[in-house]
Parts: sequence; structure tokens; C-alpha cells
Amino acid sequence: ASISNFFRRSLRRTGRREGKDGASAAENIPPRVPQGKPGERSSVFYSAGQFFFEYLVVVSLKKTPDGHYEPKITYQFPKRENLLKGQKEEEERLLQAIPLFCFPDGNNWAPITEFTSETFSFVLTNVDGSRKIGYCRRLLPSGRGVRLPEVFCIISCLGCFGLFSKILDEVEKRRQISMAVIYPFMQGLRESPFPAPGKTVTIKSFIPESGTELIELTRPVDAHLEHVEFQALLQRLSPHLILHIFASAMLERRLIFLAEELSVLSQCIHAVAALLYPFTWAHTYIPVVPECLLDTVCCPTPFMVGIQMRHLERVLEQPMEEVLIVDLCEGKIIRAVGDEEEILPGKLQNEMLISLNRHNNNNNVHTSEQVNALVSEAFVHFFVRLVGHYASHIKWGRSGSGSFQERAFCKAIASKSCRRFIKKFVKTNMFSLFIEEAEKSRIPQEG
Repeated sequence: ASISNFFRRSLRRTGRREGKDGASAAENIPPRVPQGKPGERSSVFYSAGQFFFEYLVVVSLKKTPDGHYEPKITYQFPKRENLLKGQKEEEERLLQAIPLFCFPDGNNWAPITEFTSETFSFVLTNVDGSRKIGYCRRLLPSGRGVRLPEVFCIISCLGCFGLFSKILDEVEKRRQISMAVIYPFMQGLRESPFPAPGKTVTIKSFIPESGTELIELTRPVDAHLEHVEFQALLQRLSPHLILHIFASAMLERRLIFLAEELSVLSQCIHAVAALLYPFTWAHTYIPVVPECLLDTVCCPTPFMVGIQMRHLERVLEQPMEEVLIVDLCEGKIIRAVGDEEEILPGKLQNEMLISLNRHNNNNNVHTSEQVNALVSEAFVHFFVRLVGHYASHIKWGRSGSGSFQERAFCKAIASKSCRRFIKKFVKTNMFSLFIEEAEKSRIPQEG
């Protein structure tokens, strides 16, 4: 209960512009756009030269007196010392919450002989708006006979799923040899600076019987796609359904994704959030909801969450309004509001549908980076067509501060269907936060 309360408290933050209705944007924000103070972006999140990670923790299952297994941290690197009282309390709460997200599927585990390792991630937002991402690899340690899976979790404030997935590959390879081999690798990684976009850092690592290995870690050129795998979404949902989900997300409705595999939930929800670029989902965002927090779906505020399929009946029993429930296993929508087809302007929706279908029908094999670029381009183009004229409707005062002229902005759109949609979109938190940033500086965002 104390962990649940900490988690809920740690999510809340406000994000409306003054002059709007006083509603608050809450909670866990996807790791695509950094947050410092509420409503403020911070370049620190992706800046080069930082530590790769804050912690590596190992979460193991320990038997309780009632015969169940409870996740506990059994290894932590590095140990933190000389912390102030407030910092120590915050760190202890963080370390209490981590096991909950490493084993979100509850404590119904038993020793097993075979288990396919899986990779997933979670995001925690602190009270001050700072965020930490947990990159997880759940695996079965090498050995004979029945044994329990364990999770290696790297806690970092840096968003780059592909890069950390490669790091976890190296961790898993070393785990099959010995835990002792992991420490020098992680120490070498911690002493290496986080590379700039498009750059590579080389880590030297010694493995018994193999000698010294050189491991190259390259960061993508485009920072906003660092935590994204659009292919995962395209493999499970038709372009038509993806647009329905996108439309619902733009109006900040409640979105529930269902799948059994944690990796599927994690990848697909990150991908959906990334479709909104250059806007940011500013509400509850939990890629994998722990079993003890399933009542999150009763929230009256918008949310984007992932829930394991085994909990479907419990979810459907909850009172929910304006919710879209997506089955990623069957590639279908289980529950909808009913107007998803009419939300987006028809012409622009058809253009995006053609673009996504062209990608699906293309027999050429694309790399993950190429797929990300092609899909992102289609959705960014949609936003440029709709709101690309926003900068010309910011009135600048002598003090240098800007004031967005919302009515003139909407009137400038010639298409009635586009104007009808924009009048709804400008009332969302994601648009408000975007305009707040634009009002702060006359210097246009690069690109």
C-alpha cells in the first residue's frame, strides 16, 4: 500500500496554461520529451557526457511465509553513500517501487526449467518533474533443474531503448558466466560518457576465456526516435486501427492496451506516444501496470496504460468512460467510443492511411531506423499541415514574452473539417504545453 501511494503521489504534476479551465495534466510522461519544472522542457535529458545510468539492480523472487514469491532487490550497483536525508528517503522509495515494476504480473510464480528472456521498460516521474526510466531484462539464470527468473534493471534518466537493449544483451551474456563478470562491464559503462546523437562510444570489457572485447554503442541521429520501435506497432495493428488510436490520443482520451508479453506492451505504448511528436502525452502513462495498481483504469483523467491480457475480465468490470481498449494479441479494438472514424479530418486521414499502407505493402526490407523515419515523417507531416502556422499567431510584447492568438489561429484554417478538429485540439494539454514553450522564446525550434 505504501508503495502504491508513493507511486500515485509521484505521478502528479500540473500543466495547463493560465486562462484555461484549471484542470491538471498528471502523472507519468513518456520518455521522449524531457521534463524539468512542470511544463518545461530540459535539454539535460538527452545531453551528451552524462552517466549512462544511475543504478543496476537485480530483482529476484523470494519465498514468503504464505508460500508465494515476492520480488526483492538482491543486488545494487553502485551503492549510494553521503546522501542528504531528503535524497536518501526519495532513493529508498524509488528502490521500493522498482521490484513492483520488474514483476508487474504479480507473485504467482513457481520455479521453472525454461523461460524465454524478455525486454521491457517503465517510467517513474518524481514530484519535481524529473524522471527515471527502468530498462529491464527478465531471464532465467543458467543452471540445472528448476529455478526462478530474475530481472536486471538499469535505472537511467536517459531515453534510448535500443541502446540500453544492447547493453542488456551484454549483461545477459555475462550473467550466464557469472555475476562477478557483470560488475567490471557496468563499471566501464558508468565511466564512459553518454555519446552525442549519431556518435559511438566504445567500452572495453574482459570476459574469461574470451579475452578483452570492444563493445560499440551508437546513439541514433534523431533524438526523438531513440525510444521508439514503430515496427512493433505495425506488426500487430492495421494502419486503420493505428489511426483510430492516434485520433483518440490526440483528444486525450483513455487508452488501454492489452497483451500478455511485457515487451509487446512496452514497445507498442512507447510507439503510440511517439506518434504525437512534436507534442507530448501529458497524462498518466504506464507501459505495464502492476497488478496491484489495476484500479488506475478507474481514473477520471486521461491515461495511456498497458495491462496484461490475463487481467481483461477485471478491467472490463471497472466503470470507465470514453475509453479505447486495444487487443494487441488479436490486432483489434475491444471497446471504443464509436466516433473514432470521424475524429480526424477526412482528407488528411486518407493521406496518412495511404502512406502507412504503402509502407505495409512495400516488399523491400527496411531497417528499424528506416521504418521509424518513414512512419514519423507521415505523422509529422500531418501536424505541419494542421498547425504549422502557429508561429505566425503569437503576438510578441516589448518584454519579449509571447501571447498566442487562439481565435485568429483557428480562423486561419480554410478547411471546415480541419477547423472543427483544431477547435478541439487547441483545448488539450499537449497543445497547451507546446504553445507555452513557443511563447517563451522568439527563436524558432530547430527543424
